[in-house]
Formats: sequence, C-alpha cells, structure tokens
Amino acid sequence: MCFFQTDAGGEPVRDWLKALFAQDRKSIGEDIKTVQFGWPLGMPLVRKMGKGLWEVRIHLENRIARVLFTVVDGVMVLLHGFIKKSQATPQDDLDLAKARLKQLQE
Repeated sequence: MCFFQTDAGGEPVRDWLKALFAQDRKSIGEDIKTVQFGWPLGMPLVRKMGKGLWEVRIHLENRIARVLFTVVDGVMVLLHGFIKKSQATPQDDLDLAKARLKQLQE
C-alpha cells in the first residue's frame, strides 16, 4: 500500500489521516489493511466507483469515511479520503480521485 503523491511531494491522504482522531485512524487503517491483504474484495467493504477506481467503505463510531484507491502493479494506491456527509459520494470528491488516478497513469 502507498499514498498518492502530488507533484510537490505531498501526500493528501496521509495528511487527512493525521488530522483525524486516533480511534478513527485505527479503524480506517484496519479496513485498509483488510482490503490490502484480501484483494480483490467486494461489498460491503469495497465498491467499484469507475474504471480502475474503488472505495473502501468505513463505518466509524458516529459517521462514515471513504478512501478512494486504485491498484497499480498489485499495489494499493490511496488517492483520496473523506468523511461522508450525504448518501451519495460527492461529485467533487469523485472528480478529485479521478484526477489523481489520471495523474498516476500519465
């Protein structure tokens, strides 16, 4: 597993994780590890979001988190993470993950 890196060397998903409460980080990490070592997985933990794009569906104590990822040469690459506030995945979050996926493929 690795984190998507911006051209400037930043790792947005790692930064997002660091800003969360320790218990939330632990839950998210456990679910990511389950996907990483059990790949390929399906619902209810993993849902395909588009060509080469999946989401890890994480249930925290009082909210829901999502981590969008791709798989490159057998390695899970975390593209984007967010706390979900509505039923549908926000288009902005999906677009951001797709843009990062495109960057990886260039």
